[in-house]
Amino acid sequence: MQRYVMAIDQGTTSTRCILFDYRGRLAAVVQREHRHHFPRPGWVEHDAEAIWRDVERIVPQTLAQAGVSVGEISAVGIANQRETTVLWDRHTGVTIGRAIGWEDTRTQALVEELSRAPGAEQVIQRCGLPISSYFSAPKIRWALDHTPGLRARAENGDVLFGTMDSWLVWKLTGGPDGGVHLTDVSNASRTLLMDLTTLSWDDELLKFFDIPPAMLPGIRSSTFDFGRTTAAVPGIPITAVLGDQHAALFGQTCFAAGEAKCTYGTGSFLLLNTGTDPVRSTHGLLTTVGFQIGDEPAVYALEGSIAVTGSLVQWLRDQLGIISSAPEIETLARTVTDNGGCYVVPAFSGLLAPHWRGEARGVIAGLTSYINRGHLARAVLEATAWQTKDVVEAMNADSGLDLATLRVDGGMTANHFLMQFLADVLDVPVVRPMVAETVSLGAAYAAGLAVGHWPDLQGLRANWHRAGQWLPDMDAEHRESEYENWRRAVELTFGWIKT
Repeated sequence: MQRYVMAIDQGTTSTRCILFDYRGRLAAVVQREHRHHFPRPGWVEHDAEAIWRDVERIVPQTLAQAGVSVGEISAVGIANQRETTVLWDRHTGVTIGRAIGWEDTRTQALVEELSRAPGAEQVIQRCGLPISSYFSAPKIRWALDHTPGLRARAENGDVLFGTMDSWLVWKLTGGPDGGVHLTDVSNASRTLLMDLTTLSWDDELLKFFDIPPAMLPGIRSSTFDFGRTTAAVPGIPITAVLGDQHAALFGQTCFAAGEAKCTYGTGSFLLLNTGTDPVRSTHGLLTTVGFQIGDEPAVYALEGSIAVTGSLVQWLRDQLGIISSAPEIETLARTVTDNGGCYVVPAFSGLLAPHWRGEARGVIAGLTSYINRGHLARAVLEATAWQTKDVVEAMNADSGLDLATLRVDGGMTANHFLMQFLADVLDVPVVRPMVAETVSLGAAYAAGLAVGHWPDLQGLRANWHRAGQWLPDMDAEHRESEYENWRRAVELTFGWIKT
C-alpha cells in the first residue's frame, strides 16, 4: 500500500496542507489565505483561532483530494511562521487578543528600554539573538504589561504562550481536553528565552524579560512524538515540528556544515548550516538552532533575516497599483536595461540582518524625472538581491567560508529576472530544486524520518533534484559600483524614527 507523509505549513500569509509520497512528490495540496490585521502603524496581527479553523478545513480536504484514508498517512509534520506570538486560556482555549506577528514593531520602545537595562549584554551570549522587536519575548512582555490581570493569570499557569506550532499542536491533540503544550528547539531558539547550548529555557533570560515560566511550552527535539491528532482528522501521529526556515533548510537537504539555502517569500531568510557547534556572529547575523533529530546533537545555523522582499512586490501591487499581479513585475522590469539610478530600500518596519536598525524606514533613492514604472519595478526586484548580498557578505565573514552555491526556494524563485540578478550580484550559481515547496517538504521529511518512512538522510538527499540554475554574468567592476550605490541608499534609512 502506498503511504504518504502530511505537512501542515502555517505561514505568514496562508496555511497549507500537503501530502508527499515516498519520492518526495506532491500528491495533494490545499491552501487557505488568512487575513492580516493592521490596527495601528507598525502593528501586525493574525487571528489564531481563524487560522485553526483553516487547519480544521484543509486537512480533511487534502485527504479527500488525494483519495487516501487516515491509515495511509505515516505521520504529520508541522512547519510554522516563527516568532509570531499567541497567548490563550489553558482552560477554555480562547485566545487572548490576536496573535502578534513577527513583523510587528509595537515593542520598539520596550526593546530600547531593555537594551539599556543591566544584563542586556548577556542576552545575545545566552540565546544568540539581539534584543529586537522581531522575536517573541518582547511581544509576550508587551501583552503582560498591557492586558489587565494577564500577568497574574500567567503566573498561575492559566495562560499559555506559544508560537504558531505550539498553538496548532495543542489544538490538534485535544486543546483544553488533554492538548499537549510543546514546541521544538528551532522555534524555542527564536524567542530570546532559550539557552543555545543547554537547549532549555534560561532562568536568567526569563528574569530579564520578566516572563513567568509557567506559561511556556516544553522544549523537544524537532523530531519527537508530539502526540496523535484528535481534531481535524483524528489518529495521525505528529512526529515533527520545525520553524519554517529551519524546515526549508531540511527540505533543501542542507544537512552538512557549509550548505546554505535562502527562502524567498514575504520576507527572505538565508540559513547556513554550521554543524554541531554554534558560531557566534560578529557581523549582525543570528545564531540559531537549525534542527535536532531525535537524541542526536542539535545542528546549528547562521541566519540572515530580511523582513521585506515578496511583500515589497505586494506593496507595489496593492498600495501603489503599478502592477495588477505579482508576475507582471518581471515583464515591467524587463522594459528597461537598468535601474536608471533608482534604489528602493524597503525598511518598512526597520532593517533586520545584518543592520538591526529598528528605527530605520524605507526610502526610494536616486529619483529623477527620468525614472519610469519600469525602473521602479526593476529597483524593487534588485532590492531583494542586494539585501541578500548584504547577508552573504556577513555570513562569509562570520563563517570563514565563501558561499559556493546558493539553493533557493519560495514563490519569488519563479521570477527569472530576479534569480539571474541574484546570481550576478552574489557571483555564485543560484540553484532551484524540483520541489519548490521546501518548507512543507522539510516538515514532511522530518516527520517521515521519525517513523522510518524514510530510512536516513542519504535517502532524503537522493530525492533532491535540480530544476533550474542561474550562473553569474556581470562585470565585477559594475557589480561593485552598484553595490556601493546600494550601501549608500541603505544608510539613508538610518535614524528616521525618533522614539
